Amino acid sequence: MELVVLVDDANMPIGTADKDTVHTKDTPLHRAFSLFLFNTKNQVLLTKRASTKKTFPGVWTNAVCGHLSVNETPVAAAERRLKEELGITGVTLREIAPYRYRFADKNGIVENEICPILVGFTDNDPIPNLLETEEWKWMEWGAFLADIKNNPDPYSPWSREEAEIISSLLPPINQEMR
Repeated sequence: MELVVLVDDANMPIGTADKDTVHTKDTPLHRAFSLFLFNTKNQVLLTKRASTKKTFPGVWTNAVCGHLSVNETPVAAAERRLKEELGITGVTLREIAPYRYRFADKNGIVENEICPILVGFTDNDPIPNLLETEEWKWMEWGAFLADIKNNPDPYSPWSREEAEIISSLLPPINQEMR
């Protein structure tokens, strides 16, 4: 059983819940993270969520999203899930911005998360866990930003909003992280 950390509006822990039962049409607020990976060609790694996922199945999104375990930092959770979902290790990750969202998918299942945005850089291609990720691709960052504006439907709503936040921060991040 994987537990998620339930929190109040100030991100203070108020309990835990089984991840398999917490995502419903009335999902309580809980801790998560969202990771964007870039390569030296100024491309972003996009992944297509497995069709068997409970929330937002078959939707294209950023590299990895996931939940924090009890007493786990966003960076540690992202490193753990990056290895489990995409088989990628040894990447320096950095938390760059706070973020909170609440979105319902086409089936009415809600994601309700305090979800810091993280970035990392790698030129390694993923070896995806097919239970998590059906497809993946590297996409030029500018083309991705244009596509989420002109063709938003294939992408998760959080990845679209987070990309806009990152785009305002990316030049200094690029110089610091490489």
